[in-house]
Amino acid sequence: MIQAVMVMSTHGKPRLLKFYSYQPPEKHQDLVRGVFQLLSARPDSVSNFVKVDAIFGPGAKLVYKHLATLYFVFVFDSSENELAVLDLVQVFVETLDRCFKNVCELDIVFNFNKLHTILDEMILGGQVIETSSEQIMRSVEEIARLEKQSNTTSLIPKSISERFSR
Repeated sequence: MIQAVMVMSTHGKPRLLKFYSYQPPEKHQDLVRGVFQLLSARPDSVSNFVKVDAIFGPGAKLVYKHLATLYFVFVFDSSENELAVLDLVQVFVETLDRCFKNVCELDIVFNFNKLHTILDEMILGGQVIETSSEQIMRSVEEIARLEKQSNTTSLIPKSISERFSR
């Protein structure tokens, strides 16, 4: 099961925090700080797989990808395959790149709703439900289209609104 997804800057600022297993809100900052300290101390030449028993509890592992000024971090338990989760991180990054045309930290800060929508299309309750970047993009585009349509839909039927405009 996926326990958490984090996107953080190389300065340790969390840009996305989503926990799928309960973590008390007062503990969130400590978890982010612990993960950041662990990742920022690692050289680029080492593996992207880390055991994080001390931070998230027994059996917890972490897979991360460091791109430009961002860390993409997925925390999971022993029921998930490490390589499958690394592939999931790659699908997440590819989908963000497709959505924002070369994603950067500002895209994540100003479009957090779309970021959450993408993540919700991939993971539901800690279980991976979609791994196809194309399918995720179709779903996100459909959601955006429906939101746009609902914003422009008049609640008053056209025939009634035309009567009052004369």
